[in-house]
Amino acid sequence: MEYPADFWNERYAQEEFVYGTQPNEFFKTQLDKLDAGRILLPAEGEGRNGVYAASQGWEVVAFDISAKGKEKALGLAKERQVSVHYQISGVLVFQSDVKFDAIGLCYAHLPAEIRKQAHQHLLQFLKPQGIVIFEAFAKAQLGKASGGPKNEAMLFSVEEIKDEFAELEFKFLKKESIMLSEGNYHKGEADVIRFVGRKK
Repeated sequence: MEYPADFWNERYAQEEFVYGTQPNEFFKTQLDKLDAGRILLPAEGEGRNGVYAASQGWEVVAFDISAKGKEKALGLAKERQVSVHYQISGVLVFQSDVKFDAIGLCYAHLPAEIRKQAHQHLLQFLKPQGIVIFEAFAKAQLGKASGGPKNEAMLFSVEEIKDEFAELEFKFLKKESIMLSEGNYHKGEADVIRFVGRKK
């Protein structure tokens, strides 16, 4: 199933940040290796990664289908005294006149029927030699209580990553078992796929 805007608006309506206010650990580690530039963050939710990137000097463009997510993200940005350009948009309708130095995809689980198309759509906004930082749940996550879609088709395999991001040269691509501690909804042992890729 696809998770509609109403699902995310309801989840993000809670006062606490449901995935926490700290950036995803893998995203932070990899971002810290790069020179600041312009970054695109699809499905950015409550803004934890965008706010961190902005605090490190990045020009951040983020989008999500959830108006509540945007509201919380902009509140967090104001609290941290940084600026994030945040749009309400679906992935396939997102457009940009500028190209990005990096794209961060953290738990951006899209419906299987549009996923490859969506990833191809996003990659057109990445500069040649631009970097993608990615972390999402692997298919082995199904049935675990630490988060993620309950639909296996929305989870990832290494083979699917290679197919859907064929334009990238992978510097790192691995399925890993990790301990998640990101708010109330990403907590506990989890199976994820992580990669860093450079656009050819």
